[in-house]
Amino acid sequence: MSSTYAPGVIADTAGLIRDASAEQRGALWRLAEPGRQLDGNVIRLAPDSEVAGHVEPDLDVLLCVLAGQGVLQTGAAGQQLVPGGIAWLPHGTRRALSAGSDGLVYLTVHRRRTGLTIASAPGEREGGEAACLLNLVCPNCGRLAQESGAAFCSRCGERLPAE
Repeated sequence: MSSTYAPGVIADTAGLIRDASAEQRGALWRLAEPGRQLDGNVIRLAPDSEVAGHVEPDLDVLLCVLAGQGVLQTGAAGQQLVPGGIAWLPHGTRRALSAGSDGLVYLTVHRRRTGLTIASAPGEREGGEAACLLNLVCPNCGRLAQESGAAFCSRCGERLPAE
């Protein structure tokens, strides 16, 4: 067993929801323990807002509804999301979320993404250090912004880290 972590309770989701201001949106909590193999986030969507349709090509995602209600769209028919509901979203699945009139708070868990690397094209000489793109990686969903000056993630709306 590694000494880089201590197993046990690491968050109180009921407390997170209760103690967060009513205006707080996006990630209320992130799994940040060193040496972890998973990523997890508690996300709050505003009433009647949505996460636009997107595909996660590499990672299966488990979504557990903690509060509020909404709709998960994975195909032609939407599925109702209510507290206690758990959805499995296999990699490659197109999905969208819509929050109901009370908003939606949910936990997502997936395998931790490996760090981004930039490699030289075949036949190119290596030289210097690769450009750091961490300020363009969404801390919520991991998407790499396509625009160099982006301030918000185009997938989930989370504010991108400052340079």
